[in-house]
Amino acid sequence: MPISLWRLARLRREILLKAPSAFALPSPRHYSLQNSVKMAANTPNAPAPASAPAAPDAPDASVSKKIDQKRADKAAKFAAKQAKTQQQKPASQPAPKAPKTQAPELPPFVNDTPPGEKKALRSFDDPHFQAYNPKAVEAAWYQWWEKSGFFRPETSGSSEIGTFVIPLPPPNVTGALHCGHALANSLQDTLIRWYRMRGFKTVWVPGCDHAGISTQSVVEKMLWKREKKTRIDLGRENFTKLVWDWKDDYHKRINNAQRLMGGSMDWTREAFTMDETFTAATKENFCRLYEEGLIYRSDRLVNWCTHLNTALSGLEVDNKNINGRTMLDVPGYDKKVEFGVLTYFKYPIEGEDQTIEVATTRPETMLGDSGIAVNPEDPRYTHLVGKFARHPFTDRLLKIVADTYVDKEFGTGAVKLTPAHDFNDYQLGQRHGLEFINILNDNGTLNENAGPRFQGQRRFDARYTVVEELTKLGLFVKKEPHAMTIPLCNKSNDVIEPYMKAQWWVRMQGMADEALRVVEEGQIKIAPESALKSYQRWLSNINDWCISRQLWWGHRIPAYRVIFEDGDNPQNDEGPWIIAKSTGEALYKAEARFGPRKFHLEQDPDCLDTWFSSGLWPMGVMGWPNTESSDYKDFFPTSLLETGWDILFFWVSRMIMLSLKLTGKVPFNEVYCHSLIRDSDGRKMSKSLGNVIDPLDIINGIELQDLHAKLLVGNLKEDEVKKATKYQQTAFPSGIPECGADALRFTLLSYTTGGGDISFDIKVMHAYRRFCNKVWQASKYVLGKLPQDFVPLDKLDTAALSVPERWILHRMNSAVKGVNEALEAREFSRSTKLAYQFFYDELCDVFIENSKSILSDGTPAEQQSVQQTLYRTLDVALRLLHPFLPFITEELWQRLPRGKDDSKPSVMLALYPTHDAELEFVSDAEVYELGLQCAGGLRSLASDYNIRSNGRAFIKIGTADGLAKVSAQLPAIKTLCGKGIAEVNLLGPDADEASKPSGCAVYVVSADIAVLLQVSGQITDIDAEIKKITTKLQKTNIAIKKQQELLTGEGVEKVSDAVLTAERKKLADSKSAKENYEKTLEEFSKLKVGADSKA
Repeated sequence: MPISLWRLARLRREILLKAPSAFALPSPRHYSLQNSVKMAANTPNAPAPASAPAAPDAPDASVSKKIDQKRADKAAKFAAKQAKTQQQKPASQPAPKAPKTQAPELPPFVNDTPPGEKKALRSFDDPHFQAYNPKAVEAAWYQWWEKSGFFRPETSGSSEIGTFVIPLPPPNVTGALHCGHALANSLQDTLIRWYRMRGFKTVWVPGCDHAGISTQSVVEKMLWKREKKTRIDLGRENFTKLVWDWKDDYHKRINNAQRLMGGSMDWTREAFTMDETFTAATKENFCRLYEEGLIYRSDRLVNWCTHLNTALSGLEVDNKNINGRTMLDVPGYDKKVEFGVLTYFKYPIEGEDQTIEVATTRPETMLGDSGIAVNPEDPRYTHLVGKFARHPFTDRLLKIVADTYVDKEFGTGAVKLTPAHDFNDYQLGQRHGLEFINILNDNGTLNENAGPRFQGQRRFDARYTVVEELTKLGLFVKKEPHAMTIPLCNKSNDVIEPYMKAQWWVRMQGMADEALRVVEEGQIKIAPESALKSYQRWLSNINDWCISRQLWWGHRIPAYRVIFEDGDNPQNDEGPWIIAKSTGEALYKAEARFGPRKFHLEQDPDCLDTWFSSGLWPMGVMGWPNTESSDYKDFFPTSLLETGWDILFFWVSRMIMLSLKLTGKVPFNEVYCHSLIRDSDGRKMSKSLGNVIDPLDIINGIELQDLHAKLLVGNLKEDEVKKATKYQQTAFPSGIPECGADALRFTLLSYTTGGGDISFDIKVMHAYRRFCNKVWQASKYVLGKLPQDFVPLDKLDTAALSVPERWILHRMNSAVKGVNEALEAREFSRSTKLAYQFFYDELCDVFIENSKSILSDGTPAEQQSVQQTLYRTLDVALRLLHPFLPFITEELWQRLPRGKDDSKPSVMLALYPTHDAELEFVSDAEVYELGLQCAGGLRSLASDYNIRSNGRAFIKIGTADGLAKVSAQLPAIKTLCGKGIAEVNLLGPDADEASKPSGCAVYVVSADIAVLLQVSGQITDIDAEIKKITTKLQKTNIAIKKQQELLTGEGVEKVSDAVLTAERKKLADSKSAKENYEKTLEEFSKLKVGADSKA
């Protein structure tokens, strides 16, 4: 037997909480308010509101502009075709049936509120406001909020209550936002709005990151695609100007998108990591660290991208695992290159007639070998330690050394060492004093150190020619497949080359120790626990940080090389170097240091790693290095940093280290790391896969052909476009339906459990759009039931309230308490679950349903009381939901009658609901919920046996106390049973046998109460029905056994409390179902006996 309506609602929401990454949210049930309210169908898509912030012309702007025209053209063609078909039909043909009447399509919504002015509310009778229409609802509010200064700390909140400050992780100015940004913004805005409504002085500082390598890479691709030019063709100054133009364009688009998503950021404090303040801060950072001896210059190994000609951070490197021989595309090569092969060859031993065999996956690197390592305990090679091998191509001597690092079982047990082109070999080369021989040029070709035979060849061409030459000399042994990891540049997909390069580095160990200390002492809280452990693990094994990037876009390194005109200069770029914040300051320092010698200065052409400037973000947005600025004094340290766990190491930890070093303070008190969003198949979002979703496409909706068209705008290759198109056809066969910003936000919040990555499904998003429609229709109903002269009471007379009223106020109070506790604990999914459950399952499905009979048949006093209760619960619900659903709650809250002392201009400035001890009605709630369980059981039985009218029901109660409680709730039970139940009778403990019904299906509510529904009239074959229920009972017994074994099995103690609770509930539900089946079988057996005796 199905579980009750009440328990079904709870179970549905628990599923949402337990498994947000996998569930498919069921479409919310339509609630019926009989003839008073009908759930309206969703309105079709409409253009963006006229007053919405105008985005600049985007590459895909023409796509959206042509959508309406395409629809009109299609409709015209279809109409013409139909007319022609009708003309060609013979006159004798019967007239076609009239098509079914369809609701006329709404014209596009036109916002008539002047930009920045308070929205002019329209009647619910307006076609665009009869049902929830995201475009109509979300129009105009944001511009009014922003113009009114509601986002600024100066106009709201009190420092006496507290401050709450979030520096928005700045999105890269490389293009449109994606759903990861939407998730982060939704989480942060929810907290900002929650704290603001609680009276805190809140600051949410927006901004963008210049994203050095990402932006330069995108612009270079665009330049080549459009003009077939490189940055070298333009020159540094012109290319940099082009990037600034790109930045200005996309910066506006990003800000426009963040406004459309409802982010209540203080735009008067907007920052950019290359604005004047940040430029000064970045130079100050470099100079201070250099003066303290923490920045130094060294010729060391870096991750080098030969395609982009720059060093990379670890974040910009993707590791691709292959299981064996694999042919891969490499930028700049016409043919695929072989990887995943172990090449064996021999080196001759100097002065002896023997060889030593080695193996490598990168045979071209043997041209830079300067040693061979063996394990000191390997008897095969002990006699060779200390001797030399002769390089067959360069005549170089390679020292044979012993090191325990060498694995005797790998390959031949002898390892070739290329210290200048392998990170492990680099360490071994330092330990054993080997020569560091760089064989590459910046562009990936071989230099003179590779020998005249190979100089000028590209590195992967040399991979093959080296093997050919070894074969000619009889030194090649064999090849065999070998699993390996290939580092790839995530901007160009080039294979990363470990490369010796003179760069600027930061000493990290001391700063890392301090960053660990403040977390261990609790000065900074990092959540979830998995993020904290990752943070501790990384900082405990930290390496020095290379901050040089061979880029033109970014902060140019404030280092000046002194070039003496007498020619007495060190080779390469070994100095001397002057560190200064400006050319003038550098010249002054150089003259003071070198006196009368003639020289000139050359600034380092490289730029700083993006993270070096963005690592200053929390303090830079508050005015640092000007520590006397009011923002720095009032709002630093900030309160919270919310970001993705994937940049915990590269950004978060560096912000903490730099802040402690430069200010002596932590940059924020709390770090919350959200999960990464993956597609519905669990794959990482990637433009080349076509699964990167623009949040604006979810808000506005988009047709499939327009999704395809957007793929042609970017830099995707032809094969990537085909792959992406195929995915879009599978994932979005009908395009993406219009969902609105509120549904987008609520869905992303409901996903956020603090657990694993999120598998994003657009179907779930659209289901929450229907929840918004539920909020709209329920609010519309309540407002329609309030008289014109309605004035809300400041305080309800709880003693005069009915049990249903006390119950809904009790449930409201419980939801308020739970949501506040969940947000305080950063349990976002739980907070949405509780808010959803209260509004949907309790206010709409129960109390609004129950209020109908009172409003139609109750006394004037009862009606007035219910109206006040409906108003109070709706007002609290809208304020409770506002941080999650800002637009719809503002639109509806503005329509509420206001008390005489309520002068708040916006719901965002209204007080957030708090727990009220006077609204705790525990005993009344228990009594009412007993009635709900009875009603839910009868609805469930009626559904099972398809009883839609004239149902005859009974409630069997075994105790006098239970009878009294159920009797008091009988009117509510009858109302909530639905139209299928015509009568409900009570059978008390003293009921005689004659009054007990026969032929009933049974639903057990408790040990003393069961509900019965007469179904004998629905059963045509009693034997078949008994067999069906017996089968269900057998399956239930099997399910109970499995659940019991699961809950008592090995390892159960390691399972989380949330999972254990869910599994225990499954067991309880199965046991309840078993009892229902058994009781029903008893009744049906009696029915069978009666039928047999009559026969």
